[in-house]
Amino acid sequence: MDLGLNGLKVLITGGSKGIGRHCAEILVHEGAKVSICARTAADVQQAASDMGVDGTAVDVSDKAALENWVTSSAKKMGGIDIVIGNVSALAVADDEAAWQSGFDTDMMHSVRLVNAAMPWLEKSKAASIVLVSSVSGREIDFTGPAYGAFKAALVHYAQGLAYKLAPQGIRANTVSPGNTYFEGGIWNQIETGNPELFANALGLNPMGRMAKPEEVARGVVFLASPASSFTSGTNLVIDGALTKGVQL
Repeated sequence: MDLGLNGLKVLITGGSKGIGRHCAEILVHEGAKVSICARTAADVQQAASDMGVDGTAVDVSDKAALENWVTSSAKKMGGIDIVIGNVSALAVADDEAAWQSGFDTDMMHSVRLVNAAMPWLEKSKAASIVLVSSVSGREIDFTGPAYGAFKAALVHYAQGLAYKLAPQGIRANTVSPGNTYFEGGIWNQIETGNPELFANALGLNPMGRMAKPEEVARGVVFLASPASSFTSGTNLVIDGALTKGVQL
């Protein structure tokens, strides 16, 4: 299937590893122009060099830094067609600091990313927004209350964008992954730092394993692509049947 991505300009936050990096790799393979950002400069530089994309170290909770990256990337690429928001503070504690961190990073980074990119998205003939949420936004699980609440809020936010922006031809969707394992990721860290929790979490997966980041990234890229041109306001759950809630 031709996803229609050749020549399109794409921004990805959290693009140096995991789901974000695999999104970038797929998009580059499909002929898209890609700009990534992530917090750690060394990781961004290595990933950008490996994939042949533009990369910048950005703390996405910093409004000015995020907006500057969006504007700079748009100028370098000659526009913006697609934005993929893929950053989380992973604030799973049950305290006020977790709520503040989740608000600044998970929620407001997404809002500011969309707002900053909107002048270019409005000019695009294939404008698309995809925000990475989580199954923790669908069901109560062992993560903290702030994490799940903001992941649910992202789905609501994207649904609102989809309705509001549909007349302009701008699509908005979310992807809710289940447990996703990759080297250097949170579940890799839990595997070594808290093996009991890891074993319990792994045991909840009916397939007997966690997702690979590329398995989630394929769904993200498809929703972002012109091949999915009439899909907007959808939350795509990619969790290997982990969650039991029924989406109607």
